[in-house]
Amino acid sequence: MHSPHSPRRNLVTGGAGFIGSHLCERLLDAGEEVLCVDNFYTGARRNIAHLLDRPGFELLRHDITFPLYVEVDVIWNLACPAAPVHYQRDPVQTTKTSVLGAINMLGLAKRLKAPILQASTSEVYGDPQVHPQREDYWGHANPIGPRSCYDEGKRCAETLFFDYRRQHALPIKVARIFNTYGPRMHPDDGRVVCNFIVQALRGEPITLYGDGLQTRSFCYVDDLVDGLIGLMATPAEVTGPINLGNPVELSMFELARIIVDFTGSASQLAYAPLPQDDPRQRQPDITLARAALGWEPKVELRDGLRRTIDYFDALLGTSTK
Repeated sequence: MHSPHSPRRNLVTGGAGFIGSHLCERLLDAGEEVLCVDNFYTGARRNIAHLLDRPGFELLRHDITFPLYVEVDVIWNLACPAAPVHYQRDPVQTTKTSVLGAINMLGLAKRLKAPILQASTSEVYGDPQVHPQREDYWGHANPIGPRSCYDEGKRCAETLFFDYRRQHALPIKVARIFNTYGPRMHPDDGRVVCNFIVQALRGEPITLYGDGLQTRSFCYVDDLVDGLIGLMATPAEVTGPINLGNPVELSMFELARIIVDFTGSASQLAYAPLPQDDPRQRQPDITLARAALGWEPKVELRDGLRRTIDYFDALLGTSTK
């Protein structure tokens, strides 16, 4: 049994990933212990290299589609490729990670009577017909399209979480994460912030899909981690799903212009066809997060983009100075 005077032992699946590594770091900074589990399919050792020697940090290479037998106090289930280029490379495995991974982690949580948080996604809303998106919107997703391995996998994971709560009284939290960016994103992520920054730093044409007028809302990773930790700290009756994202919406064209300006790049804009089922609009309604968590993003887009550009500049060995 966990003593209130000893550090909690946190299991973070996908802990070497972009968001997972920031969560691991934040938990360690708060004096907690972290068991970081990752199969390194999209996670990277460099993301957690600076944590390896820290007291209370442990790394385990493991794929959560297989059961995991460990003793922990809290479970954060973040494991799953999140970028289309990665989750479409092996779509069957992506669905397995969301569904079998959820079953395995929920089974572990049930045995340990441990609270468990699921990192869900705004992709459960599909290409939304309601704007902005509230948690009570059931979504408009194509169940047989090329993105559905991720969208439907995450939707099924949410189903499993709520069924485990109803059937086994398991303490659950479900966060629907909207577009997040910041240092430690995968350089070949394929998502728009990465694409634009890497292309700008290399002086390559910046690829806009469709007319470039589709919108997204970008949340800096530090703000997102604040939201996850805040959600886990809520009373048991607060289960979510709760949207975590930045409600400030902008077009892909606007984002490209800002990044070109910040990098001083000579890159020109290039247009390509819009991928199938790519959402035209994406903006969270965060009324619930404000009320239940007292949370809203603090980092301005321009500040977050500068930090992210600096990270990629160092990683790629380019120079914007």
